[in-house]
Amino acid sequence: MANVVVVGAQWGDEGKGKIVDWLSERADVIARFQGGHNAGHTLVIDGEVFKLSLLPSGIVRKGKRSVIGNGVVLDPWALIDEIARLTKQGVEVSPDNLMIAENTPLILPVHGELDRARESQTGVAKIGTTGRGIGPAYEDKVGRRTVRVADLADRATLESRVDRLLVHHDALRRGLGLPEVDRAALMAKLEEIAPQILPFAAPVWKVLNEDRRAGKRILFEGAQGSLLDIDFGTYPFVTSSNTMSGMAATGTGLGPNAIDFVLGIVKAYTTRVGEGPFPTELQDADGQRLGERGHEFGTVTGRQRRCGWFDAVLVRQTCATSGVSGIALTKLDVLDGFDELKICTGYELDGETLDYLPTAADQQARVTPVYETMKGWSESTAGARSWADLPAEAIKYVRRVEELIQCPVALLSTSPERDDTILVTDPFAD
Repeated sequence: MANVVVVGAQWGDEGKGKIVDWLSERADVIARFQGGHNAGHTLVIDGEVFKLSLLPSGIVRKGKRSVIGNGVVLDPWALIDEIARLTKQGVEVSPDNLMIAENTPLILPVHGELDRARESQTGVAKIGTTGRGIGPAYEDKVGRRTVRVADLADRATLESRVDRLLVHHDALRRGLGLPEVDRAALMAKLEEIAPQILPFAAPVWKVLNEDRRAGKRILFEGAQGSLLDIDFGTYPFVTSSNTMSGMAATGTGLGPNAIDFVLGIVKAYTTRVGEGPFPTELQDADGQRLGERGHEFGTVTGRQRRCGWFDAVLVRQTCATSGVSGIALTKLDVLDGFDELKICTGYELDGETLDYLPTAADQQARVTPVYETMKGWSESTAGARSWADLPAEAIKYVRRVEELIQCPVALLSTSPERDDTILVTDPFAD
């Protein structure tokens, strides 16, 4: 049976939540494989809005197993709060439908404090983080000093992990002018939260491998976007994990042969939150119009997103690095009513034309987009559920996007509602 990875193919906020929720009807298991509660997915189901940060989008569907994999960094307090919010909306969350990998690293209060202290330093360029401790938690993971979910079950191990962690953090905090960590208070918090988290703990790698052998369909849900990947994104204005499809395997404990289809989520224009280069950014009436029509505010932070024309160069690049099989093109309806639309087909840099985004930060900041102009459409595409419902110019726009990114459209989303989706290729088709 086919297993599908869903990744954002831009800077995030492409509409992954709706697509994953839509696909989860065909899946048996939905697994998060990287990121933390800096991710934000908004689902609209029968007019009700669900806002998720840590929980996989499949949690709102009954009869599905949701998984938080080892590639995620988990804030246990944020998770419990999120579960409580969903419970009030009538969503049941229990060990029967949610598993957390035992080797998942925890985000502790010290991580958020360090994150925010760094971002507030004067004279230091801001990365634009959410201040939620994701970066410092990943640092501790690779520094071999993290506290993991399984450690909560044994007091002696937990104390040893905390002591190793604090040797590092107390030194950093002194340098930043922060007081040393109150060890007793931290231990008390961990001991208090442990019984709420441990019932969800499981050997996810083992369960998922068994599920796969049993022929169950697995949907791997990514967070953020490929352009925020720690290796291939616009470094250093990136997140602290690998956001591309290859991480689905290592972030859950499956091998790469478990991936059958990679679906890249692509917005019909471009947005970005936070700092960093953005070649097609619009700081004019068109950019403002895109932001207002697209309701471009972050699910987690509420920060206004920067908006610009569709950048085919970047999407072609991310489709290559993530091995995208097909894209889900979202928010086409936001482009309704524009007389003209522009698509970036290349960059100019120092008199040369480039068909990719260079790696060097100074070059990324200096590239200027080369645009192709297309005729817009006045009719509405909102709620379209078949190609016949789309204006001819909208279809031409979609086909041109396919040509430029060298990847076919598998799904087309025309509103936040789950059913307002045109299916071209079912990623789960055998």
